[in-house]
Amino acid sequence: MLAGTDKEITWIEDDLRRRIVSLAENIQRTRDGEGTPGGGYLAKGVIKDLYSEPRARRTANIIRSLGRGMRPLLQEFAAGSEVIPERIEFSLVPVRAGGHDASLFRVATLVWSVPVSQGFGRRMRFLVRDKSNGKLAGILALGDPVFNLGVRDRAIGWSSRDRMQRMTALMDAYVLGAVPPYNMLLGGKVIALMVKSAEVHSAFAEKYGSSVAVISGRRNEGNLVAVTTSSALGRSSLYNRLRINGEKFFERLGTTAGYGHFHIPDELFLEMRRYLRLIGHKYAQGNRFGDGPNWKLRTVRAAVEGVGLDREILLHGVRREVFICRLVENAFEVLRGEESQGHRLGLRPAAELSRVGAERWMIPRSKRRQEYQEWSFSDLERVLGVPTASEGKGFLDLGGGE
Repeated sequence: MLAGTDKEITWIEDDLRRRIVSLAENIQRTRDGEGTPGGGYLAKGVIKDLYSEPRARRTANIIRSLGRGMRPLLQEFAAGSEVIPERIEFSLVPVRAGGHDASLFRVATLVWSVPVSQGFGRRMRFLVRDKSNGKLAGILALGDPVFNLGVRDRAIGWSSRDRMQRMTALMDAYVLGAVPPYNMLLGGKVIALMVKSAEVHSAFAEKYGSSVAVISGRRNEGNLVAVTTSSALGRSSLYNRLRINGEKFFERLGTTAGYGHFHIPDELFLEMRRYLRLIGHKYAQGNRFGDGPNWKLRTVRAAVEGVGLDREILLHGVRREVFICRLVENAFEVLRGEESQGHRLGLRPAAELSRVGAERWMIPRSKRRQEYQEWSFSDLERVLGVPTASEGKGFLDLGGGE
């Protein structure tokens, strides 16, 4: 006869197995029923459907936590009538933990069609404001990169030792883009240029120049040599061919295999950790600072294999293109340890990049397509997925915590 703890373990194993299999079958039905992979990529509509449930959960949590505090935050977004393309000038505003700007950053992430990560370990977050009207134009955030990423490591030529010692010179842009109506004018391309700005490099040196890395134990030298990023919806229309006067801003490194944990609901993940705690597994205790998203993926894999399922069940099929932006000419050589100093590329101020980017993309777009002028507050409510005033209850009337 099983002891009490053994009974609990057996019950939770059966329950987890059933829920994981059901989740995988739902993912497969969505993939098979709504789109056909093209060139190894899922259709963008299918990917949005796969993300819809976790995105909805995160949106509800943020709206609930901010409550009526959303009123001043939404006033930071521009209506189409407030945007004058010829006067656009983007600036980077660092976001510090807590306060108005941090809340505004959270709200801005809600316009994305995929749930935005909170970032891991080191983080640098920026609001992108249009100085011509003071409104929010977009956001940019850099954080610790994923520790194990085969497509990146092969492109750089990293051994596991290289990666352990030099990860501190690399960051990952885990969220980057324009909010409406600036996204209608290809504002995301201009914000992508700013990854290679003098302000980003200086902010990194100021914040992390004398810190000690958790993973390697080595002292940082404030030398950020490159920034990686990945597409959210399969093939990228943002980073590919992003050039100004022949200068290439991002290089494509390759494509991920399509494994991950974004589709694992929080409550199921907590149940996985409970199971691992019952069987005495080390991943149940939480991640160390510096482990980043790899810890969560390892935890999910451990639970999946613990209940007798193959880790292939975690193949959701959302493949992402991976890109890198070099901030120094010899970035790969520095990351491999072949050279100790980066050869600076003459990074330009964000204001200059904004000006040339607006002239290259935003102003011409505004002349070809003028629907941005019609963007209104009710459109913002619709994108955020909340009741509109026309449905009898405006967004600003929603209750919740103050």
